[in-house]
Amino acid sequence: MERTPPASVSPIPRPGLTDFVDSVPMPDRWRIVDTLGYKERWWDPYNRNVLKADKPVVGEDWFFNLGVISDTIYELREVPTPIGAISTDRPGGIDVFGSSDQWSVAQNMSFEFVYYKGNTVFKPPDWEFRVTPVISYNYTELEEVQGVNADARRGLTRDDTFVGLQAAFVDRHLRNVSDNYDFDSFRIGIQPFSSDFRGFLFQDNQLGARLFGTRGNNKWQYNIAYFRRLEKDTNSGLNDLGEDLREDDVFVANLYRQDFPVLGFTSQATVLHNRNREDELRYNNNGFIERPASLGLENLREYDVTYIGYNGDGHFGRVNLTTSVYYAIGDETPSVFVNQEVDISALFAAAELSMDFDWIRPRISLLYGSGDDDPFDDEANGFDAVFENPQFAGADTSYFIRQAVPLIGGGRVALSTRNGVLNSLRSSKEEGQSNFTNPGILMAGLGVDMDLMPELRLSFNANTLYFDDPTVIEVARNQGPIDKHIGYDVSASLIYRPMMSQNIVVRASYATLIAGDGFDALFPDEDPGYFQLNAIFAY
Repeated sequence: MERTPPASVSPIPRPGLTDFVDSVPMPDRWRIVDTLGYKERWWDPYNRNVLKADKPVVGEDWFFNLGVISDTIYELREVPTPIGAISTDRPGGIDVFGSSDQWSVAQNMSFEFVYYKGNTVFKPPDWEFRVTPVISYNYTELEEVQGVNADARRGLTRDDTFVGLQAAFVDRHLRNVSDNYDFDSFRIGIQPFSSDFRGFLFQDNQLGARLFGTRGNNKWQYNIAYFRRLEKDTNSGLNDLGEDLREDDVFVANLYRQDFPVLGFTSQATVLHNRNREDELRYNNNGFIERPASLGLENLREYDVTYIGYNGDGHFGRVNLTTSVYYAIGDETPSVFVNQEVDISALFAAAELSMDFDWIRPRISLLYGSGDDDPFDDEANGFDAVFENPQFAGADTSYFIRQAVPLIGGGRVALSTRNGVLNSLRSSKEEGQSNFTNPGILMAGLGVDMDLMPELRLSFNANTLYFDDPTVIEVARNQGPIDKHIGYDVSASLIYRPMMSQNIVVRASYATLIAGDGFDALFPDEDPGYFQLNAIFAY
């Protein structure tokens, strides 16, 4: 019988009891990296940095994050400008319209201080304290007096400095409701909020309280919020805490469902109520009246309006789709052109379709805001938002969206507000009231985004614009039939990100409005344009 050979003996001796030593405790897992010799550089946001919340500042789970953003904008523009009401700086300037040439520069410095508790890799923070002050400087030069200030003695230029507070809130994580960290949280203070994906209805930083959370492994998300609106600084658009709160309340509830009706698409239902009781005159920092708007009877107004909406964002296969539909219903007392209570009934719809072909994304944009066909009846059918900031159809690259074109000769209001797409005839979106007696808008556009390099993007947009119903403008201007066609808005932008991130972004854009018959009927026969250069540096 064959015998099994004996096992070989290992040359390594067996460990003895004296070979075991006590484990050496580390302060916490964050300091393990310190013992390995990794250094910190406070000025470097890409490597270990205690200012960017890479390790706790207090205990084992209190972190601090500092964000600094420099945003510089230079703008050269042509905007229809009236001759000063009581004087002019141009000899022989006795016509209604003056020189349209303007230029401005704005510098904003934003500082964000965030102090929070908890491991945020897989779950929301237990506590979060956030403060975001913004320092703004802006300079504007026109060629007509009373364009930058109601006081003609102020001349043709204006420079202004302001410090605003864009966020100051406390966020408390109330509870987890599942093993996947579905949660409920509560936030109170000045906070950012957007009622939809593209900023069509209400996108602002306002004082409020918000309950929000998720369910079903984050497939369901909800918001229940209340905001009391702050006054804005006239020239910077920042929150002005030196003013009393506005008598303007916003109540909003929305519900999101991811992967509905198909995978990759998110649906959202929204109900928003805006209650306005502003019954006092308000002039802005430049001496121009804001409330009531200088339009029609110029009566102080109150209104209650409820918006019911559906929004969607995502893709159906290769087709990307963003869509919004809102119906506004309510009442206002009195109306803009009649001294009585009227019912509000207005509609808004927008959609953007796009598809990616390697490095090219073509886009189709469609937008509709209903207009009022009779400013003297008992209904106001023009759609207006609470505070719009549309990221749509070229956004602020577009001339019509970026510029506030004044309704010269019909009241001191603008066709559409700065960074707004609706023809709302408001004094401004920052300090004015919503106006549901307006001509509405129809817009259809084509665009394309081309990623020429990872650092370089070139975009083109071409939109055609129409009044839904110009009757309100005809009444305001006491003018005969005005054509619906506003014109063709053509724009191009070049975006350069040298680090392939959002830390350094430089953008140059140019846009022109090729005037249609409707625009020519309101303003001198010219095609206004504008050039913008924007540089953002973020830490």
